[in-house]
Amino acid sequence: MATAHAARRGPAVLGDLLPGSLARDAALVAGAAAFVGVAAQIAVPLPGTPVPVTGQTFAVLLAGAALGFGRAGLGMIVYLLAGMAGVPWFTDGASGAGFPTFGYVLGFVAAAAVVGRLAEGGGDRTPLRTVATMLAGTAIMYAAGVPYLMASLHVGLGKALHLGVTPFLAGDALKVALAAALLPAAWKLTGRLTGRAS
Repeated sequence: MATAHAARRGPAVLGDLLPGSLARDAALVAGAAAFVGVAAQIAVPLPGTPVPVTGQTFAVLLAGAALGFGRAGLGMIVYLLAGMAGVPWFTDGASGAGFPTFGYVLGFVAAAAVVGRLAEGGGDRTPLRTVATMLAGTAIMYAAGVPYLMASLHVGLGKALHLGVTPFLAGDALKVALAAALLPAAWKLTGRLTGRAS
């Protein structure tokens, strides 16, 4: 009965469209970690702040929406732990935990999981819902990154916001808008291909 209901309801997230179960999930978790690691190497330093513009925050949001709560959260845990253990896939090939932007990496776990949970509830099916979902994930990354920046650089909240939030608001708005265009379009495309309504 539950299986019939799940089949009728359709996939909760885009990752559910792929065939398989355990092997698929393991590949998706590893792929999410690698995807964020590759995106982290797309980095543009900004003058006056140790926080660069990178592709990894966008990758975290996309991984969360595509994989759902459990797989996305686990993928970011793999990314975090492997990077702490020495895999050079944090920004600019860094690893370990001794850099000012490490708080953002910690925030990736919660951000991906929350975005994944919202996506499971349809938070990536329309542009407006996708914007709300991506804004929630972005806020979580800021909420983790800014206090770590404060402690690492020994600065107050205002200075940390100036270094770690303000220069990135326009870029993050662009990432949110891009996700709001891509994810609902992906659902429409898969709905046409599979004959399901998204």
